[in-house]
Amino acid sequence: MIVLLFSLRPAAAQVTAPTSDSLPQAPTPSQAPAPTPTEQSTAIPLTLDEALAMANKNSPRLHAANALLARATAATQTARAYTNPQAEYFIGNQSARPVKTPGTPGLLQHYAGYQTIEMPHERATRREVADLGRTVQSYDRDTEQLSVTSTVKHAFYEAVRWKHEVEIARENLALVQDLRNRVEIEVRVGEKGRLELTRAEAELARANFGVRSAQINLVDAVASLRAVIAAPPDIAIDPRGALEPPVRLGPLNELRAIVLQRHPVIAGANVALDQAEVELEHQRALRVPQPTFYGEWERQPDLTFWRVGVTVPVPLWDRRKGQIADAQATIRQASAVRNQRQLELTAALERAYESYQLADQQAKSLEAGSLHEAESAVEAARNAYKFGERGIVEVLDAQRVLQTVRGDLLDAQFARESALIDLEELGVVATGEKH
Repeated sequence: MIVLLFSLRPAAAQVTAPTSDSLPQAPTPSQAPAPTPTEQSTAIPLTLDEALAMANKNSPRLHAANALLARATAATQTARAYTNPQAEYFIGNQSARPVKTPGTPGLLQHYAGYQTIEMPHERATRREVADLGRTVQSYDRDTEQLSVTSTVKHAFYEAVRWKHEVEIARENLALVQDLRNRVEIEVRVGEKGRLELTRAEAELARANFGVRSAQINLVDAVASLRAVIAAPPDIAIDPRGALEPPVRLGPLNELRAIVLQRHPVIAGANVALDQAEVELEHQRALRVPQPTFYGEWERQPDLTFWRVGVTVPVPLWDRRKGQIADAQATIRQASAVRNQRQLELTAALERAYESYQLADQQAKSLEAGSLHEAESAVEAARNAYKFGERGIVEVLDAQRVLQTVRGDLLDAQFARESALIDLEELGVVATGEKH
């Protein structure tokens, strides 16, 4: 894209090159566009790779996703842990009562221990639920990584786009300024009427406004880029980069199959459904009572004894019907979420696919025809104006058409890049596969 834009400049310069050494060569200070805030400060050049690295390091979204994955990993450790045993120790004093055979007064000591025995199936399903939860969170982290990368690329290329919009607007301003200077000299020597100069000045004001509008949009785009990459507030950035080369897309049906097979959103939804099904098995396994074994030893002043036993909860009132029903509803919810994700990804793919094809066709059409025709029209109008065959209105109209065509070409090229970024996020185009 940058190569294309630079290839436009010689043609534009040729169209507006002055033919008299006595003509002014640059706008006056009052007419020159004000520099943007980025230009007023010492901006650090920022490439796309540097922007992505900064986002990976500083993005709160990625930090939150990594923290959720760490929590899921910790949950697997919790699920693997065994139930801790319990220990008891009592000490006290025994006193005798005034009965025929009283107990011996003295020190009492009591020791006991308890250990709950987990059912193997319950433990296995509990661990599997936790492991699947970690896998789901891993896919969610990958999805968030794709989203952050896509957001950074969109913001980066939006800033680059407005940088080129500013360049085009400034070139147009210089062309109109040069034309206005020519008309002014011709008015002074009486070759043209005052109305010609008025029209040229009006077009010059319009060109100045176009430059300032593009600068405002550039400031907004750079601010958005700073936000998505979490750039430090004490440095100014100057995004610099070139558009990715066009790619050849395969049939839409093949791309749809790739998305539904590879995208982490679908993989995560499938694992979430598996997790819900295993959770149902876990809830059913919890209905089986888990016995608790215990043993105790007690020392009294006149005797000692020990006992062992087992405690088994009786599932008489609570059969975990509520928990099982909740797990069944979770399965239905996970299945619906997976289906919804498939619909969303399919729609996103179709939208990005068609957008890319249309933008690519439009960019190639403008590059092959309209741009050269607009440049030729400006050249012809300026030559005719120089020989008195056309008025200033025809020249300004031709220049305005050229400016519009260049803007349309820039819009088409960046629309194609935006669609390409969306296709990357969907996983049907890899950075290394572009050619």
